[in-house]
Amino acid sequence: MQTSAIVSFSGGQDSTTCLFWSLKNFNRVETVGFNYGQKNEVELACRQRILEKIRSDFPQFATSLGCDLVIDASTFGQVSESALTSSGEAISSEGKRGLPSSFVPARNLMFMTYVGARAYIRDIHTIITGVGQADYSGYPDCRRDTMDAMQKALSLGMDWEIEIVTPLMYRSKAQTWQLAQEIGGDELVDFIVKETHTCYEGDRGHFHDWGYGCGRCPACQLREKGYAEYKNSKK
Repeated sequence: MQTSAIVSFSGGQDSTTCLFWSLKNFNRVETVGFNYGQKNEVELACRQRILEKIRSDFPQFATSLGCDLVIDASTFGQVSESALTSSGEAISSEGKRGLPSSFVPARNLMFMTYVGARAYIRDIHTIITGVGQADYSGYPDCRRDTMDAMQKALSLGMDWEIEIVTPLMYRSKAQTWQLAQEIGGDELVDFIVKETHTCYEGDRGHFHDWGYGCGRCPACQLREKGYAEYKNSKK
């Protein structure tokens, strides 16, 4: 088992799966979250509740869970507008330059820069992030070559070796559900269904077999599709 890692943790399905993966594979795991001006603040509440429940309900993982930091990057939404940061823009699959309107330009680059600086201060070399380029929306800052470039830039810019690990990079959403099953069994899958948040509209009023959400936005549709494929694969 490796020594320590720091996880970019939002409270969504992907980052929660990566957090549990990290807790299984590292002795000490710290977390960083962001308020980046997103119009949906539900995920911030979810991430706090998830951390509390890990400590109370998952003793086999809680021993590795270290400190958490939420960074106020709220001004980022002023310079990197998208449907996720602008209350007046609707979520759609078509936005600028052929990307979904939910694409927040350079968001993951900003995340990695802050997490990298935190890793340096905390004497950590490994960053874990839930970005992926399979079965997703084609965001350019989720690709492996982007993460490789960020890894090199951070390592050179701080003179501190950084490795960016992406457990979900080539996994479909169904395979992400399967990974949760492999890490923590049905208990963890049920926990992710009930506690994580994916819906772009911030809907926590409608519960489905795959979790809470409006059921209409691209994030809900992808999560629903992946969950159905995962369940079918178990039959």
